[in-house]
Amino acid sequence: MFNSLPPATRTIIAANVIIFLLQLAIGAPMEQLFALWPLHTNFEPWQLVSYAFLHARSFYLHLFFNMFAVYMFGAALEYYWGSRRFLVYYFACVIAAAATQLAASALSHSGSPVIGASGAVFGLLFAFAVNFPRQKLLLLFPPIPMPAWLFVTLYGALELLLGVTNWQPDVAHFAHLGGLLGGALVILYWRARKIAP
Repeated sequence: MFNSLPPATRTIIAANVIIFLLQLAIGAPMEQLFALWPLHTNFEPWQLVSYAFLHARSFYLHLFFNMFAVYMFGAALEYYWGSRRFLVYYFACVIAAAATQLAASALSHSGSPVIGASGAVFGLLFAFAVNFPRQKLLLLFPPIPMPAWLFVTLYGALELLLGVTNWQPDVAHFAHLGGLLGGALVILYWRARKIAP
């Protein structure tokens, strides 16, 4: 099944799994160097991308759910767009998520580092909803099918609520929203330039 994935999606998943295994072996020094740190602490420019390949060592589901989403939505988008455009989109979402999180951290004076591909995943969700709006998605909770456009709208609204209210302070909700916003801007740019998939 893994070998049947398109090449960019397969490479992203493989890279995340390999880097997670390195994290388990090396530990905190990897996060110190490659996590996304706020501008006023340990920030380095490469962290705008590197953070998206790290995941929580103590919570394996963090990696699993992110890579499952890349598998589900990334593969469909790569088949639709082609590998080159898919990679441009994916990394635009990674960087937009990082920039949004850095801005939120600066405003809140937070010193916590951020890791994970969730910002890129939110960008993939947005693109999937735009390109396949009526495709039904089945949630785990509640277990009811809903069209992709509705799922992404509700999920985005929930992330905004959680980010503004700080109900889950250990989750980078603004990075999620930044990935979604970055994806929206890329798609708007492509459409304005009449760049067909």
